[in-house]
Amino acid sequence: MGLIYSDIELINSDDLALVRRGYLKETEVRKMKVKALVDSGSYMLAINESIKIQLDLPKIDEQMGELANGSKQKFEIAGPVNVRFENRQTTVHAVVLPGDAEPLMGVIPMESMDVLIDPKQQKLIVNPASPYVAKTVLK
Repeated sequence: MGLIYSDIELINSDDLALVRRGYLKETEVRKMKVKALVDSGSYMLAINESIKIQLDLPKIDEQMGELANGSKQKFEIAGPVNVRFENRQTTVHAVVLPGDAEPLMGVIPMESMDVLIDPKQQKLIVNPASPYVAKTVLK
C-alpha cells in the first residue's frame, strides 16, 4: 500500500462558535481546504505553521512528540480546529509542525469521524457500515 492523501477542510472552531452566537458572519469564518497525508500510525491532526497562521489558531499547549525517524522534540498544540471530510466532521487540537511540512491526519480525527482507509482503492472513505451518520464506540 502506498501513501494515501485526502482532501479535507480545516476551519477555525472559535469562528464557528462566534457565528452560532451571532457575533460573526458565516462569510468571515477562517477556513481552508488542504490535501493531508492519511496516517493510521499517527495519533493527531498535524498542520504546519502557515496553516496555523492562516486559520489564526491560538497556541493552547506544548507536547513532546516522536517523529518517524525516532527523534523527539517539543511541538506546539493549536486549536480547536474543525475537520471536515465528505459528510463527516470533528473538532480536535492540532500539532503544529515546523515550516511548510505537509498536513497529516492521524487516527484521533479519523476515529471521531468514523472514516476508514480503503487499501484496495487507496483512499479515505466514510465507513460503509454507517454511511449517513458517524458511529462511535462508547464502551
